[in-house]
Amino acid sequence: MTEMTDDLSTPLGQKTERQKRRFRLPFTAMQALAVLLGLFLVAFLTVALFTDNPFGGEPVARIALRKPAADEKLPGAASGHPEQAAKSQQAPGGDSKTVTIIDGSSGKRQDVVISSDAADKTRAELAPAMAMAGIDQRLLEKSRYGMIPVVADGLKPFTVYAADADRTKAAKMPVVAIVVGGLGVGAAKTADAIMKLPPAVTLAFTPYGADPAKLAERARAQRHEILLQVPMEPFDYPDNDPGPQTLLTTLTPEQNIDRLYWHLSRFQGYAGIANFMGARFTATDAVMQPIIREAAKRGLGYLDDGSSPRSAALSLTAAQSMPFAKADFTIDAVPTSAEIDRTLVKLETLAKERGLAVGVASALPISIERLAAWIKTLDSRGIMLVPLTTAMLKSKSG
Repeated sequence: MTEMTDDLSTPLGQKTERQKRRFRLPFTAMQALAVLLGLFLVAFLTVALFTDNPFGGEPVARIALRKPAADEKLPGAASGHPEQAAKSQQAPGGDSKTVTIIDGSSGKRQDVVISSDAADKTRAELAPAMAMAGIDQRLLEKSRYGMIPVVADGLKPFTVYAADADRTKAAKMPVVAIVVGGLGVGAAKTADAIMKLPPAVTLAFTPYGADPAKLAERARAQRHEILLQVPMEPFDYPDNDPGPQTLLTTLTPEQNIDRLYWHLSRFQGYAGIANFMGARFTATDAVMQPIIREAAKRGLGYLDDGSSPRSAALSLTAAQSMPFAKADFTIDAVPTSAEIDRTLVKLETLAKERGLAVGVASALPISIERLAAWIKTLDSRGIMLVPLTTAMLKSKSG
């Protein structure tokens, strides 16, 4: 209709332009799809016939396996039980995983045990741990995780790494020992505890954190005595998880000792160990006993943080003649100035009644502030602040 209108409106003697014809492909969509499928089939046959791949394209994972040095000691071997060592080698503790590798051509299956990243990281950090200042190299023994403390030449880590104190004076007057724990995780709060509290305050480090060895070394440089906190299973585990390599009641003694070695290797220079959580573990005699026996054999003391009234640590350490102390109060269980001051008065009263008292605290800013202020008043109250090892020795002699 439009074209007819244009023809009628066009002046006579003039021609209209012809409508252009649409472009058309020389083949249909179905023909193009058939050609593409044909090319794909030719490419597949070429790869299958001329490529030398016995796995037929099956995914392949390459894993670096580390062969242990001949002189590395396994937990069982170190404790004088070769059969236990063999079991530990077959089923190492920690977060090791078993990977099954399947040969794509033969179908043969092979199980390979791979150590955890944490263990590898610990090996990498072995060199700085060995380089810590003030460490007696005679009191170190090589383990598969790194260097761990040991008794040598009649020397024990408990006595060599104990902070200086006037023990004669401490024997004649009431003493208080303060242990600030949870250090190593959080460089700022750890630095505050190291610098703002006097050297007679004992500092306890967890095995975690980016560089616990460096912070522990700094604490020792400020003449603080240090402890290693070993994560142990609480009653509400795993909802409340202390961290990697936690000692568990469900593991064998060999597996728990293997985990203990991992913790012991994190840094050096500590006079003893302490539980980190662990209400269930410390109350279970069967799993606690091997740990206490191993720590005593290595010349360490033991601090029970007092969080579990059912802890078996007192009787187990006594059986090993191991230096021991149990915290009487958690100073900042309620982290307010009023409650902390009230607990410090209780600690002071107990020290005067019994001759010594032990308090534990975390490194909260309010805790460090109130402790620092309270410690300055102790001399005027006839109480001596001592490192934990001095309190342990006084308790043992009394």
